[in-house]
Amino acid sequence: QLQASGGGLVQSGGSLRLSCAASGFTLDQFTIGWFRQAPGKEREGVSEISCCDSTTYYKESVRGRFTISKDNAKNTVYLDMNNLKPEDTVVYYCAVSRIRHVQTHPKFYDFWGQGTQVTVSS
Repeated sequence: QLQASGGGLVQSGGSLRLSCAASGFTLDQFTIGWFRQAPGKEREGVSEISCCDSTTYYKESVRGRFTISKDNAKNTVYLDMNNLKPEDTVVYYCAVSRIRHVQTHPKFYDFWGQGTQVTVSS
């Protein structure tokens, strides 16, 4: 099971930390991704981290503002979001992939957590 949390309401320029906690399996065996989806739009990759060498990837619009990290001891992956903008307002999801290197397309992800809503007010 994947449990995403940490969403909420924040003012533009503010920060949030999203968490994705796994139970029943260990995250260090999987590539983990954070995705987001606006109503009526396709789900898009925001940031991903590979299982084995922790290679990371960021969508261009969040590069320099968001940081993905993982704590294997806590079996949790984080997405630190700084300098949030109103256009970051969507539901965020975490997911795991058995592919052992970074994948940015949601089709490569096998298991998804529930979403957490992020709302950034202007």
